[in-house]
Amino acid sequence: MILLYLVFMTPLMLFSQNCWYIIQFSLLLLMLKFALFFMNNYFSIISYFLGLDYYSYGLIFLSLLIVSLMIISSNMIQNNLYSNLFLFVCVTLCMILIIIFSSMNMFIMYMFFEFSLIPLMILIFGWGYQPERLISGLYLFFYTLFASLPLFLLIIYFYMNNYTLFFGMMYTSESFSFIFHFCLIFAFLVKLPMFMVHFWLPKAHVQAPVSGSMILAGLLLKIGGYGILRFMTIFENMFLNYSYIWFSLSMVGGILVSLICFIQGDVKCLIAYSSVAHMSLCLIGLLSMSKWGIVGAYLMMISHGLCSSGLFCLANISYERFSSRSFYINKGLLTFMPSMSAMWFLFSSFNMGCPPSLNFLSEIFILNSMMMFWFNSLYYFMLISFFSACFSVFLFSFTQHGSSNFLYSYSLGYIREYLLLMIHLLPLFFILLGLGSFLI
Repeated sequence: MILLYLVFMTPLMLFSQNCWYIIQFSLLLLMLKFALFFMNNYFSIISYFLGLDYYSYGLIFLSLLIVSLMIISSNMIQNNLYSNLFLFVCVTLCMILIIIFSSMNMFIMYMFFEFSLIPLMILIFGWGYQPERLISGLYLFFYTLFASLPLFLLIIYFYMNNYTLFFGMMYTSESFSFIFHFCLIFAFLVKLPMFMVHFWLPKAHVQAPVSGSMILAGLLLKIGGYGILRFMTIFENMFLNYSYIWFSLSMVGGILVSLICFIQGDVKCLIAYSSVAHMSLCLIGLLSMSKWGIVGAYLMMISHGLCSSGLFCLANISYERFSSRSFYINKGLLTFMPSMSAMWFLFSSFNMGCPPSLNFLSEIFILNSMMMFWFNSLYYFMLISFFSACFSVFLFSFTQHGSSNFLYSYSLGYIREYLLLMIHLLPLFFILLGLGSFLI
């Protein structure tokens, strides 16, 4: 039903001029329908090759929300010649993500996992900022393609042995070799991305338009965690044997990437590297293979999707005024855009996991699971948490304080921008409140 709804939205974009408001309204209607319709009749959410559980439900809802916010944020593209094509790419990406998150078949999931590259590369190539976007698009393409080919061979191997590719019908208690495990998990580690295979991410983020950065940070990084979650339930013994390797790499990587954040001269680059640091925590939670860890990683995916996307929106708001993302020009914003400083403060605080946010709860869950897996990882967590607080304070203080280059001028944000930021911000509060009543 959801996919057909999105398919029948495409004629609007291809044949009518300036249909931004109709598309926006249609996506909001679909979100409302998805939230209300699937709340009660949970066991009927199954169809050919597709089905939902609680992990899929949250991530699909996040997909619809982020895609509708992408349309609100893309003001510069709205007056462009190819604005309808942009809307078409956004809705196509939304459909691909919904199929990935609801797929019950390995091959369908893999196929759309690869297919998500094409609309994203069109976004970066078509509406990116600098000429370097060609290189960054190729980085993204070859990293993902190279890493996921072993997974494709493995899916063929599964089919030759089990004669099925459905997640629910595959079960194996035998333990495979490390090469087998590496081929299985490597595609998802690159997508997440884990430290050492993260080089494509800052390049893609910096060169992408704001909508590309939003969907990259908000959703496409979550495909990696979702894939690990799905395959972990089938190959439990294999993950128990080998997950300590990726666990230790993520812990060290989280600290190193947090340190790299301090030497960035580009606001967008710092936010992109902070995504890598947060996703390393998410991977640690998943690989601990405890209920605390998996719930913490899931909450981290949702909270990071909203928080990081909001920070990219803020960076774009100042980019639209200054035509630069450099820290040396984006400073003294407290005097230039006083009304936006509260938003900068809230998002920077949530980025480092301050108490009223969902990030805080997810970090507590992940800390518990880390200590259950290996008690000494507590010290690594303390370092990651401290450095993430440091670079969040660095981001806020460096952009908001200091002498502004524009003396005695001030600029208020548009209502559209406040709406955009509030929709990012409010779920981080209200999901936490809802979880409180649920856990009690």
